[in-house]
Amino acid sequence: MAEPRSPQLITRLIDGRICSYALTADASGVLEPAAVFRPVAGDEAVGAAVSADLQRAVYATLNAVVCVSGAGDALWRVALDPYADEPHGHRPGCVLSRDGRVVWVYRPDAMAGRGGPDQWVALDAGTGAVVARTDLDTVGHGASQFLHPGDGSVLLDVGEGQDGSVIYRATPGDDGAPAFDAYPWSDRCLIDLAPGGEQFMTVDHGQEDVAFHRYPDGEVLFALSVEAFGHDPDAVWTEWSGGYLTPDTAVVTLVGDGVRGKRDGDADADGDGDGGDEAEEGYRCYLVDVRAGTVAGEFTAHARHSYDVQPLGDGSWLTSDPSGHPVRRRA
Repeated sequence: MAEPRSPQLITRLIDGRICSYALTADASGVLEPAAVFRPVAGDEAVGAAVSADLQRAVYATLNAVVCVSGAGDALWRVALDPYADEPHGHRPGCVLSRDGRVVWVYRPDAMAGRGGPDQWVALDAGTGAVVARTDLDTVGHGASQFLHPGDGSVLLDVGEGQDGSVIYRATPGDDGAPAFDAYPWSDRCLIDLAPGGEQFMTVDHGQEDVAFHRYPDGEVLFALSVEAFGHDPDAVWTEWSGGYLTPDTAVVTLVGDGVRGKRDGDADADGDGDGGDEAEEGYRCYLVDVRAGTVAGEFTAHARHSYDVQPLGDGSWLTSDPSGHPVRRRA
């Protein structure tokens, strides 16, 4: 799943550490962490976010959400009760709101065997107190959360494995309490929000097409099947990855035996040693003109695999070096 876009930071879990990277205008190549946090001893983080001032991190384990200082001290801990004795393929997730005041937490409680439905919970980032919560009609393994750049909304995409994917939206209410609603489908995976928030991109759960939707109502503006990219739908599928490279262009990834055979011969300018051999992974990236609704040609991402491509909306994108640190690239 995609990491939530931030105008300032991106956070990754590397070797048990929570690493946050500053996306300044001149940052390129392999990025060095601007801040590094360590979970409390005995905790294993499965998702994390870092505050804009780099003073604290919030992370989720299979059974808790924890806020820590730069020194590694726990500022608060919220247990995800009841305790799940064994891993069940569930991964809670968390993200900080754009103003840093709220921690949005996805709880895959049904899959964890907690005896209740999945939950989406808003916590006070300063204290861990529950601000709002809602039960979800899902049995999810995990989820991705997307922060809208303008209206304060948060979108949640819950992956239910072979049963599909459900997209929810939390909107700030007039009384301060969020309103929760779901989009009317369970077979589309949310890939990205446009940089300006006026539309969003989904991929069919069965990987037959990619679609671009008007925000917030979700009306389909246009969709492109595998055939539109010049491939056989019996041998090639749209991947659940990609996103908006700029406000006018999106990256769409296709996977399958039908896209093998083309080597990326461009030099590895950043020196990370990946070689950029997309064909060896059985995938190929394309650009889509989201204004015209047409395929705009192939795109060389220099990525290590089909999920190692994260467009940032400003003409740059992230891949990874062999250690997992992000590599920022530009066309």
